[in-house]
Amino acid sequence: MATEAETDEKEVKEVKEAEEEVKGVEGAEAVEEVEKAKDTPGTKKIEATRRMMESIKDTVEKSLLEKMEETEVDVVPEALVIGGGIAGMYAALDIADAGFKVHLVERLPSIGGHMAQLDKTFPTLDCSACILTPRLVDVGGHPNINLMSYSEVVGVEGSIGNFKVKVLKKARYVDEKSCTGCSTCEEVCRLKGRFPNEFDVGLMKRAPIYRPFPFAIPAIYTVDGETCLMIKKGKCGKATLESTAEAIKKKERGEEVTKNEAPPCVMACDTLSIRHDMQDEIVELNVGGIIVATGYDIIEPECMPEYKYGVYPNVVNGLEFERYSSASGPTMGRILIGDMPEPKDAVFLSCVGSRNAQTGYEYCSRVCCMYIAKQAHLLQEKIPDCNITVLYQDVRAFGKGFEEFYDRVKGEGLSYRRGLASEIYKKPGSDRVVVRAEDTMLGEPIELETDLVILGVGLKPSEGMDKLLEMMGVPLTDDKFAKEAHPKLRPVDTDVAGVFVTGCAQGPKDIPDSVAQAKGAAGALLAVLARGKASVVPTVTEIEEEMCIGSKSLIEMAEKIGA
Repeated sequence: MATEAETDEKEVKEVKEAEEEVKGVEGAEAVEEVEKAKDTPGTKKIEATRRMMESIKDTVEKSLLEKMEETEVDVVPEALVIGGGIAGMYAALDIADAGFKVHLVERLPSIGGHMAQLDKTFPTLDCSACILTPRLVDVGGHPNINLMSYSEVVGVEGSIGNFKVKVLKKARYVDEKSCTGCSTCEEVCRLKGRFPNEFDVGLMKRAPIYRPFPFAIPAIYTVDGETCLMIKKGKCGKATLESTAEAIKKKERGEEVTKNEAPPCVMACDTLSIRHDMQDEIVELNVGGIIVATGYDIIEPECMPEYKYGVYPNVVNGLEFERYSSASGPTMGRILIGDMPEPKDAVFLSCVGSRNAQTGYEYCSRVCCMYIAKQAHLLQEKIPDCNITVLYQDVRAFGKGFEEFYDRVKGEGLSYRRGLASEIYKKPGSDRVVVRAEDTMLGEPIELETDLVILGVGLKPSEGMDKLLEMMGVPLTDDKFAKEAHPKLRPVDTDVAGVFVTGCAQGPKDIPDSVAQAKGAAGALLAVLARGKASVVPTVTEIEEEMCIGSKSLIEMAEKIGA
């Protein structure tokens, strides 16, 4: 009997023989051979067909197109980083520390991303704000970083070494240079505490003029044009846009202004930073390379309606739990959901949204198992007598120190039960809910009565990332994340030279991996900037019209040129 190696060698030999036979056929005979190969099953014929089509394509290009030669271009010694989360911040800092100017574009009023919303980080349980805030200050004060918060990239042209980028700088209605972040304007706003604060995922209220969180960078206020009366209706109280403009001029001259001439925020601002007549503007940048670090959004729990998220107030998602747990959150770190007392029983559900073909997110989000373990530990720490159960599909503790942390949490008296919940329903006559599931280790159905359910939601690409990547010509994977040039050997490069991806823009990952990849992307871009020159392969070539035979298909063209 032939060995596996001999079989493989025979297969390769047959493919080469088939290829030589096909190459020997010209013109219409080649086309006929290709068509026969298409109808013939088997690896040998498919391989021969593919090679023949590539041969025809090469012949056509050589016959009709000018020879493509690489050219060297000067590299603009500046970089663009899109996204101000932890990955974007570290990428910008590394490039800026190397002496190159960096434009850091963030669509929200402040940088920090989702990490700023967290209470603790796994597996070390470091305070998220404690380790993040120094980096925020570094970015905000770095002389080589042009921080463009509340801005979006709306156009990208050019190629490696010379990208022309258009950035929409949205009107903040506050002068960034003079605002001191004193909070006086927010305190006197007529609509203070009326609108959901996005940073606290809607659990707290804010005014139309706000700063996302106390240690936000840049340390300036922003006016929400969708809710501010002066911007939305042109009037706040008796003050109008015209009277407000005149009132500001009076204050600049040191004259007295009445409360009917300007809204309370303008009256209270000693630096005259509030300008309701600001307009959006387009800023054009010229950079040598781009790093995409647009981060992630959480998968909406509503995609699994059986869990009754948004129906029962004691069913919350993982990000909401982080804000409840945080000392800077709506409950100052106490787990108080709505009007309910502290929970005596709590259930965590893993893989909500992720690893599910029905929701459209078939991939593993990587962080859910560990942040559930972390949150279970925090809940146990805050409420020692709380009975905590974790329902899981399987635990993926893949990182450094993760398995040890998982073992530590299990040893704290928590109950880990294998099996996903099928539904959640309210217990009749009670505020408590019942989680129905199957314990797949025991092979029996279970029902857990509880006060609180925390959904371990997965991660998805951030909103608008697909349009941004399309603008730059970077393809997406089937999971809608940015497609890297090679998943193993070039994980931060893309098919577009000079454009790199990092963090959760490339795929779901935790903070250490995001930082490591950000530094890798920064190093790759620095190699381009430091060299000062970049090789460019023309992507568009001119065709000699006199030679063009006007064929509508590759086969027709091959017949006419005798390939």
